[in-house]
Amino acid sequence: MPELPDVEGFRRVLARHAVGAPVRAVAVLDNQVLRGFGPERLREVLRGRRFGEPWRHGKWLVVPIIPPGAEQSSLLLHFGMTGELVWADDDGGRHRHDRVVFVLPEGELRYRDMRKLTGVRLAGNAAECRSLLADLGPDALGLTRGELARVLAGRRGRIKPTLADQAVVAGLGNLLVDEILWRARIAPQRSVADLEPGDVTRLHRQLGTVLRRSIEAARVPPRPSWLTGRRDEPSGSCPRCGTTLSHGRVGGRGTVWCPRCQHR
Repeated sequence: MPELPDVEGFRRVLARHAVGAPVRAVAVLDNQVLRGFGPERLREVLRGRRFGEPWRHGKWLVVPIIPPGAEQSSLLLHFGMTGELVWADDDGGRHRHDRVVFVLPEGELRYRDMRKLTGVRLAGNAAECRSLLADLGPDALGLTRGELARVLAGRRGRIKPTLADQAVVAGLGNLLVDEILWRARIAPQRSVADLEPGDVTRLHRQLGTVLRRSIEAARVPPRPSWLTGRRDEPSGSCPRCGTTLSHGRVGGRGTVWCPRCQHR
């Protein structure tokens, strides 16, 4: 499932290959991924235009369209559980899950998604863009320790589903949350209300570390020294203490933790 580091990687792909280049054509190969508008509207908005510098909030990628018309239009891309943004140097060999292809002078930018859970939205102006993102919490990458304490304050649920809730913190998914909690030595089942100030400090520190290193790899890397590198092994052991990892469901999500390192 694409999480913040993956989407940051997609942002870099778009910025490297597509910003400033004229959009020559748009091939909509599956109308179902367009939410709230049709292929002709997309072609109309992009005809004779270029992509501006993209920016990200949580798992959303926002792409301004330049030059703007009377209002600043933007594409908003979400990658659901299986999406990605791929650059190809030519128009050959399109993948069967390519849904929208933006044809540029030097190649193609392809929005690819097997399951089509969320898709592409179009904001006609800045107010519409803000409205589409209004339900999201603060972006995880820029979160300060004080902001993290504020968004957790007064909550009674368990820490794992709270951190994975995009309305609380935008950008964290299953892999990131499990990795951060393991590094912070906090059990995923622990109540947010039971966290001490020191727990929040450790949580914030590890959140920053995991995000920075994951962004470098454009994914949550499955390194042997990371929980992520052991989580899919049925009898995998904790990279820190060697204890056999526990597997279960917390907040409806498959969860992995170390029963020794992560005390409730």
